[in-house]
Amino acid sequence: MESPVKELRVAVTVAEYEQALRFYRDALGLPVVESWDDGEGRAGVILDAGRATLELLSGPQTELVDEIEVGRRGVSGPVRLALEVEDSTTTATALADAGAEFVGDPVVTPWGHRNVRLRAPDGMQLTLFTVP
Repeated sequence: MESPVKELRVAVTVAEYEQALRFYRDALGLPVVESWDDGEGRAGVILDAGRATLELLSGPQTELVDEIEVGRRGVSGPVRLALEVEDSTTTATALADAGAEFVGDPVVTPWGHRNVRLRAPDGMQLTLFTVP
């Protein structure tokens, strides 16, 4: 069945706009689709993050994922970005060099993905995952 939704856009308000832009655009390498800046502090950018899906998790499932990825429960907030990348460990290291903080070590999940949990400089939690 074809979805009636044409695009999923996650809108994130960040306290340090330029820092977030450097992190997601430059360090992670997301291409700019559109950007605007009126010179009065009202700026924004749309970055191409590939195909989007919406993953809904129950509380117990979120706790399980936290346990697997981080080694303890109750780490995730209400929103965590999960990004499929070519090599999650290499990408995580590059993002850590750009200011991200490792929340957990790289792990192989029970479903066979290699996952790494990070906290971006803006506080957003990211799961980088690689599907073998």
